[in-house]
Amino acid sequence: MQLKTKIAAKRATGAYALMDSLKRHGVKHIFGYPGGAILPIYDELYRFEATGDLQHILVRHEQGAAHAADGYARATGRVGVCFGTSGPGATNLVTGIATAQMDSIPMVVITGQVPRAAIGTDAFQETDIYGITLPIVKHSYVVRDPKDMPQIVAEAFHIASSGRPGPVLIDIPKDVGLEEFDYIPVNPGEVTLPGYRPTVKGNTRQINQAIKLIRQAERPLLYVGGGAISAGAHSEIQELAELFNLPVTTTLMGKGSFDESHPLSVGMLGMHGTAYANFAVTECDLLIAVGARFDDRVTGKLDEFASRAKVIHIDIDPAEVGKNRAPDVPIVGDVRQVLVDLLRRCHETGGGTETTQTAEWLQRIDHWREDYPLIVPNYEDELSPQEVIDTLGKMAPNAYYTTDVGQHQMWAAQFLKNGPRQWISSAGLGTMGYGMPAAMGAKTALPNEEVICVAGDASIQMNIQELGTLSQYGIHVKTVIVNNGWQGMVRQWQETFYGERYSSSNMQPGMPDFVMLAQAYGVKGIKVTRREELKDAIAEMLAYDGPVLMDVQVKRDENCYPMVAPGKSNAQMIGLPERTKLETIELVYCSNCGAKNVGSNHFCPECGTKL
Repeated sequence: MQLKTKIAAKRATGAYALMDSLKRHGVKHIFGYPGGAILPIYDELYRFEATGDLQHILVRHEQGAAHAADGYARATGRVGVCFGTSGPGATNLVTGIATAQMDSIPMVVITGQVPRAAIGTDAFQETDIYGITLPIVKHSYVVRDPKDMPQIVAEAFHIASSGRPGPVLIDIPKDVGLEEFDYIPVNPGEVTLPGYRPTVKGNTRQINQAIKLIRQAERPLLYVGGGAISAGAHSEIQELAELFNLPVTTTLMGKGSFDESHPLSVGMLGMHGTAYANFAVTECDLLIAVGARFDDRVTGKLDEFASRAKVIHIDIDPAEVGKNRAPDVPIVGDVRQVLVDLLRRCHETGGGTETTQTAEWLQRIDHWREDYPLIVPNYEDELSPQEVIDTLGKMAPNAYYTTDVGQHQMWAAQFLKNGPRQWISSAGLGTMGYGMPAAMGAKTALPNEEVICVAGDASIQMNIQELGTLSQYGIHVKTVIVNNGWQGMVRQWQETFYGERYSSSNMQPGMPDFVMLAQAYGVKGIKVTRREELKDAIAEMLAYDGPVLMDVQVKRDENCYPMVAPGKSNAQMIGLPERTKLETIELVYCSNCGAKNVGSNHFCPECGTKL
């Protein structure tokens, strides 16, 4: 429903209405690629660029446009915008749309379409992108009448950015862009959508129940997901953790929501999470899930995930609450608003808990941390990938980091310590080729920040053409390739679970000379083959006033550990270092045979009883 406005009508085309509406909604940058059906929109965009109102970034492939809009949104919290033409232009956006949907990223995706009269006739470059993308968008539109354009754009931005964020598609037939009508703008805040009212404020009774459980818990764990980033709840999470002495673990999407240098942090949990986070979630008696969705890469074997714990689940999406794990206290609402109300109520009713209540639990976690640290191997003749990423993180601690997907992504998640919105990675969909275009979007949004893409040699080649975009627009993204000559994670699984049958995972021979390739695009290339070159090369990369591609040759067969095997509980990790202090950390006795000091094994070694 459009509210009344006093703005006089102006004769304009549908394309003008679109561009003016985007401008009114604060859009400064658009990532895209032109084509026949979207040319009326690009013709109008030309005029808006000429006045300095908008900047279009011409990508080399539409998938790069979607990932760049996604990275723009993750880095800023604002809605990212991308364009693609009909047919193959639109279908090339699909992977980027699905990536954004899986990770709840606010985007408005605008596609050209064949003229209205040609829809359904199998016209040249006609594809039903509306139908194709229905499962992977939060909402979608086909603009049948140009008069609807301002309203649709306003609704799209409202839907994309409110509640649980997500991508919204607007498909615009070519003749709609050309047709003139009496244009009356719709500004942000001038639109309401009956029936679309995300729950923001949590239920007071349930908040009180949550506080009661937190105050009673002796082995609590705060489990934080990407919803905390979307809500901007990092300050409230830290306050809650410190008030009740809660250890904090984050998902891959939740990285940055809690300072990983804080003594209460136990890092990331899940398949390649820290051992101490995975042991903690297995042994906790209360799990406080904040903006997280209990996905399989986090939980491992679901029925053994926090199986001894009561669960508080806070999420803005009611469909996620109870989807994989039934909570004892469900709270639907905006994560930050719920935590603000919960903390206010805590202070009104006596504050937090005594430090002694969780002291033994925190001490136990500290012992796990000491006995199962993340290892940075130091090989005599080869660089380890962990050393590359650890060194990079120490030399550029305040950078915004994007990643591709694979082993390098997991090592980056383990060793980089990021602030809110400074970790940008495809989590739910696991999209190879995501990192460089996402970094391009982040750097476009934040030109004064250092933006570094950590990539693998296989992933980088999926969208390496975007080096041309970085070069054309002088977007100073720094890309570090952790190069082991494999599809590293595929190789690791083949080694571990498929009898070392390395089927189609070896990228050599056929690997390009990345330095020469970068130079061909007008980008500085650097190659590192020895440890003594690494720090100087990173320093050179960071100091260079322009985009850089750095190829770092690392040990070929290094595996990413710890690792939770498929179908196993989080406590059953492989690749852990030898335990050295067993007697100091085990405080549990077997209820069946009485054997002591067996708690973190989760199965009694004497009688086999599950602990």
